[in-house]
Amino acid sequence: ADGRHWLSHSLIYLYLFTGDITQKGYEKKRSKLIRAYVPHAGGNLAASDPPSTHPESAQLLPQHFRSIDRPLPIHTRMEGPMSHRAPLGPPSAARFHRRRTSGTRDERYRSDVHTEAVQAVLARHVERKVAVPMPSKRRSLVVQTSMDAYTPPDSSSGSEEEAGPGDDMSGMEHWMSRPSQLGPAHLGSTSSSSSSTQSGGSGNAGRLADSLAHTHLSHLNHSAPPDVTGYSSDSSHSHTERHHMANMGTIARNTQKYGNAERMETGDGVPVSSRVSAKIQQLVNTLKQPRRPPLREFFVDDFDELLEVQQPDPNQPRPEGAEMMPVRGEALGVVTNWPPSLEAALQRWGTISPKAPCLTSLDTAGKPLYVLTYGKLWSRSIKLAYNILHKLGSKQEPMVRPGDRVALVFPNNDPVAFMVAFYGCLLAEVVPVPIEVPLSRKDAGSQQIGFLLGSCGVTVALTSDACHKGLPKSATGEIPQFKGWPKLLWFVTESKHLSKPPRDWFPHIKDANNDTAYIEYKTCKDGSVLGVTVTRIALLTHCQALTQSCSYTEAETIVNVLDFKKDVGLWHGILTSVMNMMHVISVPYSLMKVNPLSWIQKVCQYKAKVACVKSRDMHWALVAHKDQKDINLSSLRMLLVADGSNPWSISSCDAFLNVFQTKGLRAEVICPCASSPEALTVAIRRPVEDSSQPPGRGVLSMQGLTYGVVRVDTEERLSVLTVQDVGTVTPGGLVCVVKPEGVPQLCQTDEIGELCVCSIATGTSYYGLTGMTKNTFEVYPVSAGGGLISEYAFVRTGLLGFIGPGGLVFITGKMDGLIMVSGRRHNADDIVATALAVEPMKFVYRGRIAVFSVTVLRDERIVVVAEQRPDSTEEDSFQWMSRVLQAIDSIHGVGVFCLALVPANTLPKTPLGGIHLSEIKQLYLEGGLHPCNVLMCPHTCVTNLPKPRQKQPEIGPASVMVGNLVSGKRIAQASGRDLGQTDDNDQFLFLSEVLQWRAQTTPDHVLYTLLSSRGAVSNSLTCLQLHKRAERVAALLMERGGLQEGDHVALVYPPGIDLIAAFYGCLYAGCVPITVRPPHPQNISTTLPTVKMIVEVSHSACVMTTAVICKLLRSKEAMATVDIRNWPPVLDTDDLPKKKPPALYKPTNPDGLAYLDFSVSTTGMLAGVQMSHNAVGAFCRSVKLQCELYPSREVAICLDPYCGLGFVLWCLCSVYSGHQSILIPPVELESNPALWLLAVSQLRVRDTFCSYSVMELCTKGLGLQTEALKARGLDLSRVRACVVVAEERPRMSLTHSFSKLFKDLGLHPRSVSTAFGCRVNLAICLQVKRTADLALRHDRVRLVERGSPHSLPLMESGKILPGVRIIIANPETKGPLGDSHLGEIWVHSAHNGSGYYSGYGEEVLQSDHFNSRLSFGDTQTVWARTGYLGFLRRTELTDANGERHDALFVVGALEEAMELRGMRYHPIDIETSVIRAHKSIMECAVFPWTNLLVVVVELEGSEQEALDLVPMVTKAVLEEHYLIVGVVVVTDIGVIPINSRGEKQRMHLRDGFLQDQLDPIYVAYNM
Repeated sequence: ADGRHWLSHSLIYLYLFTGDITQKGYEKKRSKLIRAYVPHAGGNLAASDPPSTHPESAQLLPQHFRSIDRPLPIHTRMEGPMSHRAPLGPPSAARFHRRRTSGTRDERYRSDVHTEAVQAVLARHVERKVAVPMPSKRRSLVVQTSMDAYTPPDSSSGSEEEAGPGDDMSGMEHWMSRPSQLGPAHLGSTSSSSSSTQSGGSGNAGRLADSLAHTHLSHLNHSAPPDVTGYSSDSSHSHTERHHMANMGTIARNTQKYGNAERMETGDGVPVSSRVSAKIQQLVNTLKQPRRPPLREFFVDDFDELLEVQQPDPNQPRPEGAEMMPVRGEALGVVTNWPPSLEAALQRWGTISPKAPCLTSLDTAGKPLYVLTYGKLWSRSIKLAYNILHKLGSKQEPMVRPGDRVALVFPNNDPVAFMVAFYGCLLAEVVPVPIEVPLSRKDAGSQQIGFLLGSCGVTVALTSDACHKGLPKSATGEIPQFKGWPKLLWFVTESKHLSKPPRDWFPHIKDANNDTAYIEYKTCKDGSVLGVTVTRIALLTHCQALTQSCSYTEAETIVNVLDFKKDVGLWHGILTSVMNMMHVISVPYSLMKVNPLSWIQKVCQYKAKVACVKSRDMHWALVAHKDQKDINLSSLRMLLVADGSNPWSISSCDAFLNVFQTKGLRAEVICPCASSPEALTVAIRRPVEDSSQPPGRGVLSMQGLTYGVVRVDTEERLSVLTVQDVGTVTPGGLVCVVKPEGVPQLCQTDEIGELCVCSIATGTSYYGLTGMTKNTFEVYPVSAGGGLISEYAFVRTGLLGFIGPGGLVFITGKMDGLIMVSGRRHNADDIVATALAVEPMKFVYRGRIAVFSVTVLRDERIVVVAEQRPDSTEEDSFQWMSRVLQAIDSIHGVGVFCLALVPANTLPKTPLGGIHLSEIKQLYLEGGLHPCNVLMCPHTCVTNLPKPRQKQPEIGPASVMVGNLVSGKRIAQASGRDLGQTDDNDQFLFLSEVLQWRAQTTPDHVLYTLLSSRGAVSNSLTCLQLHKRAERVAALLMERGGLQEGDHVALVYPPGIDLIAAFYGCLYAGCVPITVRPPHPQNISTTLPTVKMIVEVSHSACVMTTAVICKLLRSKEAMATVDIRNWPPVLDTDDLPKKKPPALYKPTNPDGLAYLDFSVSTTGMLAGVQMSHNAVGAFCRSVKLQCELYPSREVAICLDPYCGLGFVLWCLCSVYSGHQSILIPPVELESNPALWLLAVSQLRVRDTFCSYSVMELCTKGLGLQTEALKARGLDLSRVRACVVVAEERPRMSLTHSFSKLFKDLGLHPRSVSTAFGCRVNLAICLQVKRTADLALRHDRVRLVERGSPHSLPLMESGKILPGVRIIIANPETKGPLGDSHLGEIWVHSAHNGSGYYSGYGEEVLQSDHFNSRLSFGDTQTVWARTGYLGFLRRTELTDANGERHDALFVVGALEEAMELRGMRYHPIDIETSVIRAHKSIMECAVFPWTNLLVVVVELEGSEQEALDLVPMVTKAVLEEHYLIVGVVVVTDIGVIPINSRGEKQRMHLRDGFLQDQLDPIYVAYNM
C-alpha cells in the first residue's frame, strides 16, 4: 500500500481530541509515523521532507493555492508578511506531476484549504484508536428502496433558499475521486462489512470485538497498515476473539421471561452477555476517557442546585486594536443624464428606443422563449397600471388606491410577467410585495408569508395566467384560502385579459420621493417573515450606486441566474438594468436543474459583459463541465457573486477561476458582494482593469473568531478560516462595525462586530412593526467615550465582519447563523462547511445540511441535520457521522449535541428548493424529523452538569440522642393502633379452627361469590360448603397423595373457588400450601419454567390442580419445555373422593408454618416467605380492624390471588371476618373492561380492592365510554374505599386520572387510596389518601409548592395497620433517622413473615431481613427490613387516639434505586420524564449498567418514528434529572416485562438487553 496515501487519508474514530497542531508538528508526526511504510526509492519524496521544501512540488501547486497565500496584514500590529501556507499535498509530487502533464483535468481544483484541514485533522488521529459502537437497527428499517425509486434531492452550497440540479450527475463520480478523499483501497475494507443489517445489532457486536482486537494486534502486524475504517474480519482477529471466549466463565440462570441464557462477567463483576458486551464495554471504556476541558466544577449543596457556570477562559484572546472609525464609500457621482426616478427611466427608453431588448426569458431547453423590448414593457406597464386603479372594484369604491399594497405571485420561470407587473405597480403608485408561489396549502413557511400579507393589508394578488391555472383549486374551481393567508382577489396580468386605457389617461410620473416603492420579504431565524419597505428615493439611489460601482453602461448584456423577485437578482436584473437600458438574459432555476452549464453557455452566446450568480452556480458548472470546447468567457468584465459574503464562497470562486482561466476568464472579473434585505448592497468588489492589484485574503484563526477577535493565523494551524474581501463600501454609504449585543458601541480594529450602514439607499422599516424597526433601522452607534459618531441613523445589516486595510470589507458570518455555546460564537455556515469537507457528497447532499442550536440545560447545543444519499450503507453513514463529529470538535472546538441523517428529499424545502431551516428546527423540537440515523453526543458537549456529589459522613452512634431526638430531630417512627382481643373468633389461634367454627354456627352464610366475564355469578361458597370441600381435599391428599404432616403442596389453580377449597384442604390435612399461578396456555414456553421453579424451590411433595391444567401439563408444548416425568405427583381435584378423612389435623404450634408466599419481586428475584399461624391470625385481625369487616359487609376483590395482600384478601380474610367476598378474576377484564366497576355498582359494594394493572385497563379501556356506562346505570357513589394493592410507590398520575375519569359516575376522589406491602410484611399500610410535592435532594425531604421544578409528587402510601410499628433507618449504618429524612422503612409487627424459605441453606444470608436491630437507640426491638426507601412526616391531622398523624411515604425499592453521579435516583421518576418526552412513547423502563443509564422505550407508531425518540428522551432526562442517558433502546410494545401486580421487571429487562433478546427496533449509543 502507498503508506503516505494511507496515512494522510485514513480516518479513524476518535472520541476526543486535545489541542492544536502546527504545520511543522504535523509534518514531523506524519514523517515519524510513515517511515515504516514508505520506501525511500526513486520517484517518491523522502517521507521526512515536507512537500513545501521541494521546488518541484511548489511549482506544481495549482494557481489558486498561490493566490490564497498572499499575505494580508489585518491591522497595523500585524504588518509582517505571513509565511506561505503549505497545503497538505497529494500523495506524492511525482504522481501529481504525471497527472498534470498527461493533459487530464486537474482533479484538485475544488479542494480548498478547509477540506484539506479537515482531512488532515482526521488523519492526525492515526495513533489513537477508539472505535465507537455503531447503533444497531432492525432489518426492516435498513432495507433500502431501489435507487430508481428515489429522486435525488436538489442541493446547493450553503444557500438556504435555493438548491440545485440533483447531485447525481454523470461527471460526478469522476469528480469525486479526488486524491484528498479516501481512495478505493479504503472502500474495500468497509464494503465487506455491509452485513450490519442483522437485527438487534448482534452482527455489529462481533465486528466490534474484531475492531477491539485490531487495537491489540496493530502493533504486532507491521506488514500491512491496520484497517481503521471498517470492521473487517480476518483469521487472526477471529482467533483472538475465540481465545477471549474460551476464557469466559458462563453462568446459567433461569429468567422468567427470557429463558436460559449464557452470561459472562465484565471486569467489575457485572454479568453481561458476550454478544452485546463487546459493544457496551467499549462504550464504557470510551466514556472513561478524560474530557476536553478540565472544567472547574462546583456544586452547592442546596435545594436550588446550581449548574456549572461557564467560567471565562483567562487565556482567551481579547481585542487589542484602536477604535475602528466609520469608513465612507466614494461620493455618489452626479451624472447629468441620470433619470429623476425609475419610472422616468422606463418612459425614456420606452419612447426613445422601443425596439431595444430589455429581458429575454428562456424555456427549459435553454431556447429564448420571449424577448421583452423596452417599448412593450412601457406600454404593458401603463395598461396594467390603468387596470389596477380603475378595473378592480367599482368606480365609486375602487379596490386599490395609490399607496395600497399588492402581492406579486409569479413563478421563477416567468420574469417577463413579473417585470411588467412590478413596473405596472410603480406607475400606478401602488406598493408591490413580491412573494413565492404557494405550491400547496401546507407549504413550509407559506403560512408566515400569509401573516405578512395580512399585516400589509393586501387584498389583491397579481399573477400570470399559467401560474393561476397551476394554483390548487377547490371543487368549485375557486382558489382556496391558504392557511394563515388573508382573503385575496387573484388578478391575471396578461394583456389579453386587460382593458385598454383611454387615450387621455396617462400615469403621473414624478421625481423619486419618500413614498414606499416596494416591500421585500425576509425570513428570520425563527421562521417568521418580515416585510422590509424600500422608498422610491432609496430605490433610485441604490440603482445609481450600483451603476457607479459596477460601471454599467447602456445596452450592456447581463446574464442573471438569481431569483429576480428579491435581493441581488431584483436589484440588478429588474431595477438597475432598466435605469441603464441593459439587456437581461434571465436563466430560470428549472433550466439550471437540467443543465447547470446553461448560464455559461448564455454568456458565450450573447457575449455578455456581466453575470449575476451564486457560488452554487459556479460549483455546478464545475461539476458539469466536461472539456467543453466552445466555452469562451473573455467577454465577461464582471462576475457578480451574490453570496460572496458567505465565508465559504471563496472555495467556489477559486475553483471556478482555476478551471475557467484557460477559457478566457480573468481573475479580476470575480466580484463578490455583501448585501442584506435591510441595508440592500453594503459592499461590492469593483471589476478593476488593472489585474496587478490582488484581492484581499485573510487566514483567520477559528478560535479567535469564536471569541469575536481577528487573529491572522501565523502558526499554520488547521483550524483556520480563509476569507476574501467583498470590496469597498458602496458609493454614498458610511459603514461602521458595532458590538453585536447590547449598546451599539464601535468595535476595535481587530474585533468582529455587526456592520451598520448609513446611506439613503437602504430599507427604512419593517412594515407595521415599529419596535423592531427602531432596533434595526434607527441605530445610533457610540464611540468608546459614549458620544454619538453621527447625527444620522444607521441600519443594522445582520452581517458580522470587520474592515481591513484599505477599507476592504470582510464578512465572517451572519447574525442569523450565530450560535452562542458557552459564551463562544460559532457560525452555522462554518460548521456546514466542516461537515461537507469530510468526504463531501459521498454520503450526504451538498446543499441539504441544516445546522441550528437548541437550548438544553441552560446553554445552546448544536444540532446538525443532513439528508443521506439512498445508496450509502448504514455503516458508511455511521462512519461519516463519527468523522464529522470529530472534525467539528477539532476545528471549531465545540461538541455537537445531535447529528441526524434523514432520508433523501424529506427535509422541508423553500420554494426555490433550499432547506427551510426554521421548519426543520421545529420538526426536531417536536420529534417529527423521522431520521434514519442519529448520533447523540451529550457527554462531550454538556459540560455544565452539577459536580457529582460527595457522600457526607453519616451521624454515628456517638451523636447525641436525647429521648426521641436524633441530631436535633424527632426520630422517624410511627405505629398503628393496638390490636385488641374483641371478637368470638379471636379466641382461635388457627384459621382452620375458625372455618370449622363458622361451618357450625353460620353454615349457610355465603363467604365467596365468583363472577364470570359477563358479570353473572358463576359459583359461590357458603361456610358449610367450603368446609365440606376442604375435608374432601384433605382426604384426597392423605389417600392418593399419601402425604405426611408438614409436607408442602403446590396449588396450581386459576383465580377462583377451587383455589380456596384446596388451600383449606391442605390446612385440614396438616400440609403447607403454596399458591402458584398456572402456566399461560398461549405462552407455555416462558410461563411453565417459573411454575416448575417454584415447585422445585418450595420442595413440594405434590401438585394439586384442575383437570384442564393437568391436560395442559401433559400437552406436547409443555412436554417440550418441562418433561412431566420430572414433576412430583399431580393430583386432579375435579373428582374428589366422596368420603371425608378419618380425622382433621389439629395444629398445636402457633409459630408453625401455615403457608409459603412465593412471588417474583420487581427486581426479578423469586422469594418464598414463611407465614406462621400466628402471623396469619394477626394479619387477618389487623385488616379486619382497619377495613371494619363484619359478616354483614360485602367486599369486591379484583386481584390476583397468588401472593401478598391479594392472596390474603382472596382466601383468608372472609373466613376470619365472615364478610362476603365478591371475586372478580383480573383476566376477565381483558375481554370486558367494565366488569369490575359494573359489579361494584350493581352489587352496591362499599369497599373494593384492585391492582394497578386493573386500574390501567379501566382507564385506557373505558376512557371514551363513560357516557355509555352512565346510560347503563353505572353508579359509583356508594364506594367508600377503592384501594390499590401494590409493592411500590403509589402511581399518582394513574390514580389521579382514574379518579378524574370516573368522577362523573359518582366516584368520590377521596375514596381512591393505596396500600403498601412488601416481602417481609405483606401489608404495612391500607387506605387513606394524601398528596404532597416534595424535593428529595441528598436524602433530605422538603415540602415545596405544587409543580416546583425537580420535585416529586408523592402520595401517602396508606394508613399504618393496627399492630404495626415503623421506623426509618439508615440502610448502611442501621441507625435511626430523623423526621423527613429518607431511609429504609423497617417494620415490627405480629404479622411479619418469619423468614425466607429456601431448601439450599441460604437463609443465613437473608436472616437480617427479618430480624435486624438498630445500631443505637432502641437496640432491643427486632425489626424486619422492607428493602424500600421512604420517610415519615408528621402532619397537622390528628388520629383517633388524639395523636398527630404520621404519614408514611414510600419512595422506591432500595435495590432498584440507582446511584449515578453520587445521587440516588428512582427509576419511576426518570420514566415519568421519559414518557412525557414524546407522544409515541407507550411505556418505558430504565436501569443502570456499569456507570451508564439505559432507557428502554416502547414505540407506539411506525418504525420510521423510532429515531425521533432518541433526542427527545436524552433531552428530557438531561433537563429534568441532570443525567446523561448512555443507551436508548427503542422496542415494540409489550417488550418490557410486567409481573402480575403490574410492576415492571426491570432486572429481567436488563438481562434481556445484555443477552440481546429484546429484538429492538433501534439501539442508540450516546457518545
